[in-house]
Amino acid sequence: MSTSVAEHGQGAGLSPEHGGHVLRVAGLQSEFRSRRGTVKAVRAVSLELEPGQRVGIVGESGSGKSAFALSVLGLLEPPGYVVGGEVILNGRNIAELDDRQMQTVRGKEISIVFQDPMSALNPVKTIGQQITETIRKHQPQLGKKGARAAAIELLRDVEVPAAGRRIDDYPHQYSGGMRQRVMIAIALANQPNVLIADEPTTALDVTTQAQVLTLLDRLVTERGTAVILITHNLGIVAQFCDVVYVMYAGRVVERAATADLFAHPVHPYTEALLRAVPRPDQLAQGPLPSIPGAPPNLAEVAPGCSFESRCPLGRGHKLCRTEVPVSTAAIGFGSGGATAECHFAKERVAEYLDGDATTA
Repeated sequence: MSTSVAEHGQGAGLSPEHGGHVLRVAGLQSEFRSRRGTVKAVRAVSLELEPGQRVGIVGESGSGKSAFALSVLGLLEPPGYVVGGEVILNGRNIAELDDRQMQTVRGKEISIVFQDPMSALNPVKTIGQQITETIRKHQPQLGKKGARAAAIELLRDVEVPAAGRRIDDYPHQYSGGMRQRVMIAIALANQPNVLIADEPTTALDVTTQAQVLTLLDRLVTERGTAVILITHNLGIVAQFCDVVYVMYAGRVVERAATADLFAHPVHPYTEALLRAVPRPDQLAQGPLPSIPGAPPNLAEVAPGCSFESRCPLGRGHKLCRTEVPVSTAAIGFGSGGATAECHFAKERVAEYLDGDATTA
Protein backbone atom coordinates (compact mmCIF):
# COMPACT_ATOMS: atom_id res chain seq x y z
CA MET A 1 0.00 0.00 0.00
CA SER A 2 2.66 2.50 1.03
CA THR A 3 4.87 4.19 -1.51
CA SER A 4 8.36 5.48 -0.96
CA VAL A 5 9.31 8.92 0.25
CA ALA A 6 10.68 9.77 -3.17
CA GLU A 7 7.45 8.71 -4.85
CA HIS A 8 5.47 11.03 -2.57
CA GLY A 9 7.49 13.96 -3.92
CA GLN A 10 8.82 15.34 -0.64
CA GLY A 11 10.32 18.80 -0.67
CA ALA A 12 8.62 20.02 -3.83
CA GLY A 13 7.92 23.73 -3.69
CA LEU A 14 9.21 24.27 -0.16
CA SER A 15 11.18 27.38 0.63
CA PRO A 16 14.60 26.88 2.30
CA GLU A 17 13.44 28.36 5.61
CA HIS A 18 11.00 25.45 6.03
CA GLY A 19 13.95 23.08 5.98
CA GLY A 20 11.96 20.71 3.75
CA HIS A 21 9.38 20.09 6.49
CA VAL A 22 5.70 20.90 6.36
CA LEU A 23 5.53 20.21 10.12
CA ARG A 24 8.32 20.30 12.69
CA VAL A 25 7.62 19.68 16.37
CA ALA A 26 10.48 20.49 18.75
CA GLY A 27 10.58 19.62 22.45
CA LEU A 28 6.79 19.52 22.89
CA GLN A 29 5.72 19.13 26.54
CA SER A 30 2.19 18.68 27.84
CA GLU A 31 0.78 17.85 31.24
CA PHE A 32 -2.49 17.17 33.05
CA ARG A 33 -2.91 18.84 36.43
CA SER A 34 -5.05 17.59 39.31
CA ARG A 35 -5.13 17.61 43.10
CA ARG A 36 -3.36 14.26 43.08
CA GLY A 37 -0.44 15.58 41.08
CA THR A 38 0.71 16.55 37.63
CA VAL A 39 0.84 13.88 34.92
CA LYS A 40 3.59 14.66 32.42
CA ALA A 41 1.90 13.10 29.39
CA VAL A 42 4.16 14.43 26.62
CA ARG A 43 7.81 14.82 27.57
CA ALA A 44 9.99 16.77 25.13
CA VAL A 45 8.75 15.06 21.96
CA SER A 46 10.18 16.15 18.61
CA LEU A 47 8.95 15.09 15.19
CA GLU A 48 9.58 16.06 11.59
CA LEU A 49 7.16 15.57 8.70
CA GLU A 50 7.88 16.19 5.04
CA PRO A 51 5.23 16.89 2.37
CA GLY A 52 3.47 13.70 1.35
CA GLN A 53 5.26 11.61 3.98
CA ARG A 54 3.49 9.07 6.18
CA VAL A 55 4.73 8.91 9.78
CA GLY A 56 3.46 6.34 12.24
CA ILE A 57 3.37 6.83 16.02
CA VAL A 58 3.05 3.58 17.98
CA GLY A 59 3.05 2.52 21.60
CA GLU A 60 0.90 1.05 24.34
CA SER A 61 -2.19 2.82 25.64
CA GLY A 62 -1.10 5.66 27.90
CA SER A 63 2.17 6.26 26.08
CA GLY A 64 1.13 9.81 25.14
CA LYS A 65 0.21 9.34 21.47
CA SER A 66 -3.21 11.01 21.52
CA ALA A 67 -2.09 13.69 23.98
CA PHE A 68 0.66 14.55 21.52
CA ALA A 69 -1.85 14.85 18.66
CA LEU A 70 -4.20 17.08 20.66
CA SER A 71 -1.27 19.23 21.75
CA VAL A 72 -0.13 19.75 18.16
CA LEU A 73 -3.65 20.79 17.13
CA GLY A 74 -4.18 23.09 20.11
CA LEU A 75 -7.11 20.96 21.25
CA LEU A 76 -5.81 20.04 24.70
CA GLU A 77 -8.29 21.40 27.24
CA PRO A 78 -7.93 21.91 31.02
CA PRO A 79 -6.77 20.12 33.06
CA GLY A 80 -4.45 19.51 30.09
CA TYR A 81 -1.89 22.18 29.18
CA VAL A 82 0.93 22.56 26.67
CA VAL A 83 3.84 23.83 28.75
CA GLY A 84 6.74 23.91 26.32
CA GLY A 85 8.06 23.37 22.83
CA GLU A 86 7.34 24.53 19.30
CA VAL A 87 4.94 23.35 16.61
CA ILE A 88 6.13 24.79 13.29
CA LEU A 89 3.49 24.33 10.59
CA ASN A 90 4.29 25.77 7.16
CA GLY A 91 7.02 27.88 8.74
CA ARG A 92 4.85 29.35 11.54
CA ASN A 93 4.87 28.41 15.23
CA ILE A 94 1.19 27.60 15.79
CA ALA A 95 1.87 26.79 19.46
CA GLU A 96 1.87 30.57 20.00
CA LEU A 97 -1.63 31.04 18.54
CA ASP A 98 -4.75 31.42 20.66
CA ASP A 99 -7.88 29.34 20.03
CA ARG A 100 -9.50 31.94 17.76
CA GLN A 101 -6.39 32.06 15.59
CA MET A 102 -6.13 28.27 15.57
CA GLN A 103 -9.64 28.03 14.17
CA THR A 104 -8.31 29.50 10.93
CA VAL A 105 -5.58 26.82 10.84
CA ARG A 106 -7.46 23.65 11.87
CA GLY A 107 -9.31 22.16 8.96
CA LYS A 108 -7.40 24.26 6.44
CA GLU A 109 -3.70 23.58 7.03
CA ILE A 110 -3.95 20.66 9.44
CA SER A 111 -6.84 18.28 10.19
CA ILE A 112 -7.59 15.22 12.29
CA VAL A 113 -9.61 12.03 11.94
CA PHE A 114 -10.65 10.79 15.37
CA GLN A 115 -10.97 7.18 16.51
CA ASP A 116 -14.74 7.14 17.09
CA PRO A 117 -16.69 8.87 14.28
CA MET A 118 -20.02 8.47 16.08
CA SER A 119 -18.89 10.69 18.95
CA ALA A 120 -17.05 13.08 16.61
CA LEU A 121 -20.07 13.67 14.36
CA ASN A 122 -23.03 15.77 15.54
CA PRO A 123 -26.06 13.42 15.78
CA VAL A 124 -28.64 16.20 15.19
CA LYS A 125 -27.07 17.57 12.00
CA THR A 126 -27.14 15.91 8.60
CA ILE A 127 -23.95 14.66 7.03
CA GLY A 128 -24.25 17.41 4.43
CA GLN A 129 -24.58 20.16 7.04
CA GLN A 130 -21.44 18.97 8.81
CA ILE A 131 -19.34 18.79 5.64
CA THR A 132 -20.57 22.09 4.19
CA GLU A 133 -19.96 24.06 7.37
CA THR A 134 -16.34 22.94 7.27
CA ILE A 135 -16.04 23.94 3.61
CA ARG A 136 -17.75 27.33 4.02
CA LYS A 137 -15.63 28.25 7.03
CA HIS A 138 -12.47 28.23 4.92
CA GLN A 139 -13.95 28.73 1.44
CA PRO A 140 -16.78 31.26 1.91
CA GLN A 141 -16.60 32.28 -1.74
CA LEU A 142 -18.27 29.00 -2.73
CA GLY A 143 -21.60 29.99 -1.20
CA LYS A 144 -24.28 27.57 -0.03
CA LYS A 145 -24.87 25.82 -3.36
CA GLY A 146 -21.19 25.57 -4.19
CA ALA A 147 -20.38 24.11 -0.78
CA ARG A 148 -23.14 21.51 -1.13
CA ALA A 149 -21.87 20.51 -4.57
CA ALA A 150 -18.34 20.22 -3.14
CA ALA A 151 -19.67 18.12 -0.25
CA ILE A 152 -21.37 15.69 -2.62
CA GLU A 153 -18.16 15.39 -4.62
CA LEU A 154 -16.25 14.68 -1.40
CA LEU A 155 -18.69 11.91 -0.49
CA ARG A 156 -18.13 10.40 -3.92
CA ASP A 157 -14.37 10.66 -3.40
CA VAL A 158 -14.66 8.64 -0.19
CA GLU A 159 -16.85 6.13 -2.02
CA VAL A 160 -20.18 6.74 -0.28
CA PRO A 161 -22.80 5.25 -2.64
CA ALA A 162 -25.67 7.47 -3.82
CA ALA A 163 -23.87 10.52 -2.42
CA GLY A 164 -26.41 13.00 -3.82
CA ARG A 165 -29.15 11.35 -1.78
CA ARG A 166 -27.23 10.24 1.30
CA ILE A 167 -25.83 13.71 1.94
CA ASP A 168 -29.10 14.50 3.73
CA ASP A 169 -28.93 11.45 6.02
CA TYR A 170 -27.96 11.67 9.70
CA PRO A 171 -24.92 9.92 11.23
CA HIS A 172 -26.99 7.12 12.78
CA GLN A 173 -28.14 6.14 9.29
CA TYR A 174 -24.55 5.34 8.27
CA SER A 175 -22.57 2.23 9.21
CA GLY A 176 -19.39 2.58 11.26
CA GLY A 177 -17.20 2.30 8.18
CA MET A 178 -19.27 4.87 6.28
CA ARG A 179 -19.14 7.29 9.22
CA GLN A 180 -15.35 7.02 9.20
CA ARG A 181 -15.40 7.78 5.47
CA VAL A 182 -17.38 10.93 6.27
CA MET A 183 -14.80 11.94 8.88
CA ILE A 184 -12.06 11.52 6.27
CA ALA A 185 -14.07 13.64 3.84
CA ILE A 186 -14.45 16.41 6.44
CA ALA A 187 -10.75 16.26 7.34
CA LEU A 188 -9.66 16.54 3.69
CA ALA A 189 -12.36 19.01 2.60
CA ASN A 190 -10.03 22.01 2.45
CA GLN A 191 -6.92 20.24 1.13
CA PRO A 192 -4.83 20.44 4.36
CA ASN A 193 -1.07 19.97 4.22
CA VAL A 194 -1.14 17.63 7.24
CA LEU A 195 -3.64 15.00 8.35
CA ILE A 196 -3.46 13.38 11.78
CA ALA A 197 -5.31 10.05 11.92
CA ASP A 198 -5.76 9.01 15.55
CA GLU A 199 -6.56 5.27 15.64
CA PRO A 200 -8.88 5.71 12.62
CA THR A 201 -9.69 2.00 12.22
CA THR A 202 -9.73 0.67 15.80
CA ALA A 203 -13.54 0.55 16.08
CA LEU A 204 -13.95 -1.22 12.71
CA ASP A 205 -13.89 -4.88 11.71
CA VAL A 206 -10.85 -6.19 9.82
CA THR A 207 -12.45 -6.02 6.37
CA THR A 208 -13.68 -2.47 6.87
CA GLN A 209 -10.29 -1.48 8.32
CA ALA A 210 -8.60 -2.56 5.10
CA GLN A 211 -11.14 -0.67 2.98
CA VAL A 212 -10.73 2.55 4.98
CA LEU A 213 -6.92 2.35 4.90
CA THR A 214 -6.92 1.73 1.15
CA LEU A 215 -9.23 4.72 0.71
CA LEU A 216 -7.05 6.93 2.92
CA ASP A 217 -3.95 5.81 1.05
CA ARG A 218 -5.49 6.75 -2.30
CA LEU A 219 -6.79 10.13 -1.17
CA VAL A 220 -3.63 11.36 0.55
CA THR A 221 -1.49 10.16 -2.37
CA GLU A 222 -3.67 12.01 -4.88
CA ARG A 223 -3.65 15.19 -2.78
CA GLY A 224 -0.03 15.06 -1.58
CA THR A 225 -1.14 15.26 2.04
CA ALA A 226 1.35 14.37 4.77
CA VAL A 227 -0.02 11.97 7.39
CA ILE A 228 0.66 11.21 11.03
CA LEU A 229 -0.95 7.84 11.77
CA ILE A 230 -1.40 7.09 15.47
CA THR A 231 -2.04 3.43 16.16
CA HIS A 232 -1.18 0.41 18.29
CA ASN A 233 -1.41 -1.83 15.21
CA LEU A 234 2.08 -2.49 13.89
CA GLY A 235 0.68 -4.37 10.91
CA ILE A 236 -1.01 -1.19 9.70
CA VAL A 237 2.20 0.76 10.23
CA ALA A 238 4.15 -1.74 8.14
CA GLN A 239 1.70 -1.30 5.26
CA PHE A 240 1.14 2.44 5.40
CA CYS A 241 4.06 4.35 6.91
CA ASP A 242 7.49 5.49 5.72
CA VAL A 243 8.86 6.33 9.18
CA VAL A 244 7.92 5.11 12.66
CA TYR A 245 8.17 6.91 16.01
CA VAL A 246 7.86 4.62 19.03
CA MET A 247 6.48 6.34 22.15
CA TYR A 248 6.79 5.13 25.72
CA ALA A 249 5.93 7.02 28.91
CA GLY A 250 5.45 10.28 27.01
CA ARG A 251 8.78 10.14 25.16
CA VAL A 252 9.93 9.03 21.72
CA VAL A 253 12.23 6.13 22.53
CA GLU A 254 12.99 5.14 18.93
CA ARG A 255 12.65 6.59 15.44
CA ALA A 256 13.53 4.81 12.21
CA ALA A 257 12.45 4.13 8.66
CA THR A 258 9.73 1.47 8.74
CA ALA A 259 11.74 -1.27 7.06
CA ASP A 260 14.74 -0.61 9.35
CA LEU A 261 12.63 -0.61 12.49
CA PHE A 262 11.06 -3.97 11.69
CA ALA A 263 14.39 -5.51 10.64
CA HIS A 264 16.64 -3.96 13.32
CA PRO A 265 14.74 -2.69 16.39
CA VAL A 266 17.29 -0.97 18.63
CA HIS A 267 15.28 -0.10 21.75
CA PRO A 268 14.23 -3.13 23.87
CA TYR A 269 10.70 -1.73 24.07
CA THR A 270 10.39 -1.68 20.27
CA GLU A 271 11.69 -5.24 20.12
CA ALA A 272 9.13 -6.32 22.72
CA LEU A 273 6.29 -4.70 20.77
CA LEU A 274 7.34 -6.50 17.58
CA ARG A 275 7.55 -9.84 19.37
CA ALA A 276 3.94 -9.39 20.49
CA VAL A 277 2.65 -9.06 16.90
CA PRO A 278 0.74 -12.24 15.90
CA ARG A 279 2.45 -14.17 13.10
CA PRO A 280 0.80 -17.08 11.23
CA ASP A 281 4.01 -19.14 11.36
CA GLN A 282 4.14 -18.88 15.16
CA LEU A 283 0.49 -19.40 16.14
CA ALA A 284 1.10 -23.03 17.08
CA GLN A 285 3.96 -22.15 19.43
CA GLY A 286 1.75 -21.02 22.30
CA PRO A 287 0.71 -17.64 23.72
CA LEU A 288 2.23 -14.47 22.33
CA PRO A 289 5.10 -12.98 24.34
CA SER A 290 4.01 -10.11 26.58
CA ILE A 291 5.87 -7.22 28.17
CA PRO A 292 6.11 -7.78 31.94
CA GLY A 293 4.95 -5.10 34.34
CA ALA A 294 3.10 -1.92 33.44
CA PRO A 295 3.97 1.56 32.15
CA PRO A 296 5.17 3.96 34.86
CA ASN A 297 3.03 6.49 36.71
CA LEU A 298 3.80 9.76 34.89
CA ALA A 299 2.71 11.76 37.92
CA GLU A 300 5.76 10.37 39.72
CA VAL A 301 8.48 10.15 37.09
CA ALA A 302 11.44 8.28 38.53
CA PRO A 303 15.04 9.12 37.62
CA GLY A 304 16.66 7.06 34.91
CA CYS A 305 15.09 5.18 32.02
CA SER A 306 11.31 4.83 32.26
CA PHE A 307 11.47 1.33 30.76
CA GLU A 308 14.12 0.06 33.21
CA SER A 309 11.78 -2.01 35.40
CA ARG A 310 10.43 -3.89 32.37
CA CYS A 311 13.62 -4.12 30.32
CA PRO A 312 15.49 -7.43 29.88
CA LEU A 313 18.73 -5.52 29.23
CA GLY A 314 18.67 -2.74 31.81
CA ARG A 315 16.58 -4.10 34.69
CA GLY A 316 18.56 -3.40 37.84
CA HIS A 317 21.40 -1.73 35.97
CA LYS A 318 22.66 1.30 37.94
CA LEU A 319 23.04 3.49 34.86
CA CYS A 320 19.49 2.71 33.70
CA ARG A 321 18.08 3.41 37.18
CA THR A 322 19.79 6.76 37.63
CA GLU A 323 20.34 8.44 34.25
CA VAL A 324 17.84 9.29 31.52
CA PRO A 325 19.24 7.92 28.23
CA VAL A 326 19.95 10.49 25.56
CA SER A 327 18.80 10.06 21.98
CA THR A 328 21.57 8.15 20.21
CA ALA A 329 21.96 8.17 16.43
CA ALA A 330 21.81 4.57 15.23
CA ILE A 331 24.22 5.18 12.36
CA GLY A 332 25.75 2.39 10.34
CA PHE A 333 22.88 0.37 8.97
CA GLY A 334 19.66 0.84 7.01
CA SER A 335 18.63 4.12 5.43
CA GLY A 336 20.04 6.34 8.22
CA GLY A 337 18.32 8.89 10.42
CA ALA A 338 17.45 6.31 13.07
CA THR A 339 17.67 7.22 16.76
CA ALA A 340 17.03 5.41 20.04
CA GLU A 341 16.87 6.54 23.67
CA CYS A 342 18.72 3.62 25.21
CA HIS A 343 22.00 3.28 27.11
CA PHE A 344 22.68 0.13 25.08
CA ALA A 345 21.90 1.61 21.64
CA LYS A 346 25.47 1.56 20.34
CA GLU A 347 25.97 -2.03 21.45
CA ARG A 348 22.71 -3.07 19.82
CA VAL A 349 23.69 -1.46 16.50
CA ALA A 350 27.12 -3.12 16.70
CA GLU A 351 25.42 -6.51 17.16
CA TYR A 352 23.35 -5.97 14.01
CA LEU A 353 26.41 -4.87 12.06
CA ASP A 354 28.38 -7.90 13.23
CA GLY A 355 25.49 -10.16 12.30
CA ASP A 356 25.19 -8.64 8.83
CA ALA A 357 28.95 -8.99 8.32
CA THR A 358 28.83 -12.65 9.38
CA THR A 359 25.92 -13.32 7.05
CA ALA A 360 27.75 -11.65 4.17
